[in-house]
Amino acid sequence: MKHIQKLFRLLMGAAIGISAGGVAPSSAQFITKSQESAIGAEEHPKIIKQYGGVYDEAQVSGYVAAVGGRIVANSEIPGVPFHFTVLDSPIVNAFALPGGYVYVTRGLIALANSEAELASVLAHEVGHVAARHTAQRYNRSVGMSLGGAILGALIGNQIVNNLVQQGGQLYLLSYSRDQEYEADQLGVRYLVRAGYDPYAEADFLQSMEAHDALESALNRDKNNSPGEFLSSHPRTAKRVVEAIDSARQSGVPVRTRPRLRDEFLNSIDGMVYGDSSEHGFVRDRNFIHPKMRFAFTVPPGFKITNAPDAVVAQGPDEIKIKFDMAPLKSAMSMPVYLTSVWANDVRLRNPEGLVINGMQAATAETTIATRSGNASIRLIAIGFAPDTVARIMILTPNQPGAQMRAELQRFTYSFRALSPQEASKIRPLHIKPIPVKSGDSIAGMAQRMPFSDYREPRFRVLNGLREKDNLSPGMRVKIITE
Repeated sequence: MKHIQKLFRLLMGAAIGISAGGVAPSSAQFITKSQESAIGAEEHPKIIKQYGGVYDEAQVSGYVAAVGGRIVANSEIPGVPFHFTVLDSPIVNAFALPGGYVYVTRGLIALANSEAELASVLAHEVGHVAARHTAQRYNRSVGMSLGGAILGALIGNQIVNNLVQQGGQLYLLSYSRDQEYEADQLGVRYLVRAGYDPYAEADFLQSMEAHDALESALNRDKNNSPGEFLSSHPRTAKRVVEAIDSARQSGVPVRTRPRLRDEFLNSIDGMVYGDSSEHGFVRDRNFIHPKMRFAFTVPPGFKITNAPDAVVAQGPDEIKIKFDMAPLKSAMSMPVYLTSVWANDVRLRNPEGLVINGMQAATAETTIATRSGNASIRLIAIGFAPDTVARIMILTPNQPGAQMRAELQRFTYSFRALSPQEASKIRPLHIKPIPVKSGDSIAGMAQRMPFSDYREPRFRVLNGLREKDNLSPGMRVKIITE
């Protein structure tokens, strides 16, 4: 048990303490360009797996590759082979690996509002590769995979590791501020050479800030960290000012180059928004997986995060829930699976059998020591199919009150299988560009979006509209449709 407690403390410190800083790379360790290509090729499939696969829609992926190719052709390294990948993830992120591997999520693409803005993101990442920032960043990751920390991989029981790491999301080491500014300046240079409006970079940075502010409002009091992009790209108003200044120094007057908004909107028409059928959907407090045909509802006040390999929910008083599925290699009862397979090296208390919506299940609990005192972990194993077990972990750092205990119990018993008919009716959300007509307003457009809260702020952020901006007939805007 002391071994597990030590691991928990180590991982909690890692989850909280890894920051945007880090030790600068030693020039003696600097990798060669041929090594960069090998590293990128090796890490590429890991990134794809971590982010839930490639968004394999030619209309979108081909468009991104074409825009990226145009940027590379106007960089200092036009002969270097680049690989542009659209990741099937709703999070807003873009990053690059050594060797010319550039990634952009469809969540970030949805936030852009013109080809010039998309090009500014790709130009920024190409700038990191051209300046060899990605190689320098790799040198800081000694002992890690490029994408993330592997703390705890070789020691101890993985139950606590998996829960604290919240689904095991990869952690991309961040750049220094000087590297960010240099990539911004290079990005503006490439935009100008490629014929794009260099002021688009500053506009997209402002959209990123607006997105982060909206996320903070949506997730208020849930102890959420900054968005994925801003956690590895410093968020600062100074970057916007510097980007505008770089655009001015380019000599290109304001509003003299087209943004290619229509071309961009045509290319993303129908693109999936939010979660995909492949990974299941978050709908307020509900998680629904039509492909695997199951659903559950988390307690009020909990925020669901959907990762490719797990679903994590965080609620009041630092309570965390993790849900995943695991293979059942041989026929066995759930009590046996829980005590002999899943938690075979954990000292469990009060094991008991359950029946949850017609499915055999088992539960038990254990206690671990944290810096703020003891915390309880409850494990629930549910026989979802003959070869599959559904697993729930609930971490409660503090003794929950009677009402929270009742809510957590309701959550456990909310897990259910979906019928084929129910599953067939659940579809992902999509982006739909539509023209603004006379009399249309931001408030009216926002009401057409399938969200239960913050409709107008969501609409404004999605379309890059500031508080002072209004709609005009003939312009096209993005809405989200079912």
